[in-house]
Amino acid sequence: MKEKIRIGGGAGFSGDRIEPAVLLAQKGELDYLVLECLAERTIALAQKRKMADPSKGYDPLLEKRMEALLPFLIKNNIRLITNMGAANPLAAAKKVIEIAQRQHVRVKVAAITGDDVLEIIKQNASSLKELENDKTLDNYDLISANAYLGADVIVKALNTGAQIIITGRVADPCLFLAAMIYEFDWDPSDYDLMGKGTIVGHLMECSGQITGGYFADGVYKKVSGLENLGYPFADIFPGGSAIISKIEGTGGVVNLQTAKEQLLYEVLNPNEYFTPDVIADFTKVHLRESGNDEVHISGGSGKEKPSTYKVSIGYKAFFLGEGEISYAGSFAYERAKLAADIIEKRLKEKFAELRIDFIGVQSMHKSTFGNPVVPYEVRLRVAAKSETAEEAALIGEEVEALYTNGPAGGGGARKCVNEVVGIVSTLIDRNSISPQVTIFQS
Repeated sequence: MKEKIRIGGGAGFSGDRIEPAVLLAQKGELDYLVLECLAERTIALAQKRKMADPSKGYDPLLEKRMEALLPFLIKNNIRLITNMGAANPLAAAKKVIEIAQRQHVRVKVAAITGDDVLEIIKQNASSLKELENDKTLDNYDLISANAYLGADVIVKALNTGAQIIITGRVADPCLFLAAMIYEFDWDPSDYDLMGKGTIVGHLMECSGQITGGYFADGVYKKVSGLENLGYPFADIFPGGSAIISKIEGTGGVVNLQTAKEQLLYEVLNPNEYFTPDVIADFTKVHLRESGNDEVHISGGSGKEKPSTYKVSIGYKAFFLGEGEISYAGSFAYERAKLAADIIEKRLKEKFAELRIDFIGVQSMHKSTFGNPVVPYEVRLRVAAKSETAEEAALIGEEVEALYTNGPAGGGGARKCVNEVVGIVSTLIDRNSISPQVTIFQS
């Protein structure tokens, strides 16, 4: 058993920067690098790409990330764990092998499958209820259903000796927890350790958030060097404690404030944080600054894992039509309001839900809270839902027509139509899924 392991958090979402992960692989002296690149809507969109092309469906930046990282992973003997497989881990693994062959390096890749449970959900749609609104799932036009797998199948993949582990949907902290279980030979039924490891994983999973990126507001919470934000690494010890830091000389900050904000991020009930491996208890976590840009984490616990897996379900929701146009100079707001009035009168009978925003004035909260507003420039945004793309296109067409049919001085019009994927969730018996590990070698 190692005295400690070091895990780097190289990505917190699909579109995250690539350079900080490369720097971690170069200079971080890592044992593991984790790239967490998957969210609920991200995997539903990946399923759409896979339906259009069965060879796709993995993360759009997989190739760029792996081309940049693979030389340093090989050189520094770093194991990579990532959910960039998205809707197609097998195709992702094959792509990594292709990149390795181009770079003339040898690598073993393990692809984890089994999280795609769309057929199970479809077969039971009339009896399964979504968690959000208590509707049965036969009310939706389903396009994807992915269960949140746990650390156990990643540990199985690590046991094959694979240097790169590519998953589909797993719970985010499990990407980190799996390495702890494997290296420290933790018993998965020791829920105290599972809870501690999950807490460390949760602190690391959003990458640049804990090093000050999402934390900064530029006024009360000032953070320097955000243009060169360093991503975190954690030194983790066999008892479940850890020290989170970042590479010296990079921008950002790791302190009690950044750690506390991340600890509570997306946590509805700190007494019971459900994951596939444990129901973690965050209430007795101890944080202390142990050095410059260092936070020591200890405490926390957990209880028996749930008997179900959570499933994230994507469905065809609606087509969204949008149009925007700007007004600047004297009476900009008044002209924007006149344009909005024109649009509303022309479209209110055609669309049940028509949204009109004055960006920069009252688009977020729909109110100025009684404060006088005299903006020099205003951007008008109009949006509406529709069942067809053709109907949705009318929104942008009407906004564009304001160039000559509306108030003076409009400019910078844009229009677009998007098919929106909605997300709901449900629970299924964990015994209904049998995840698999498939090995590829260059």
